[in-house]
Amino acid sequence: MRQRNSARLLVINPSQQVLLFHFQHKNDALAGQSHWATPGGGLEQGESFEAAAVRELFEETGLNVAAVGASVAERRFPMMLPSGETVLSVERYFVVHTDSERLSREGWTANEVRVMADHKWWSVAELRETRETVWPEQLITMLENV
Repeated sequence: MRQRNSARLLVINPSQQVLLFHFQHKNDALAGQSHWATPGGGLEQGESFEAAAVRELFEETGLNVAAVGASVAERRFPMMLPSGETVLSVERYFVVHTDSERLSREGWTANEVRVMADHKWWSVAELRETRETVWPEQLITMLENV
């Protein structure tokens, strides 16, 4: 099984809410699935996790930072991609605090435009109460430790 490395971001606003995107799959191998997840994505050839975090943050939100600190969590699990390929996903999580809740979709890929339906700033209380699928499953614990 191929390993897919990705950088994920815990983007936190001044109200201590975390940014999540709503993914809705319609015309791919994950059709019918819906979940909320942190911004982020796969590393490009030769790219570090940290560099990917900075790039993905800008592409998916328009937020620009010079660097991210050390990873606060790592997750490894088998994951099916929208193409139908199953990979070993290795995700590292980075924290970014922002004063701005204004986001830009200008850097989105065609695939992101197809599957990323919405965004929301979530409080820990809302995460505890929701019946929606939220990834990663340990998000509340991650947020309580940053």
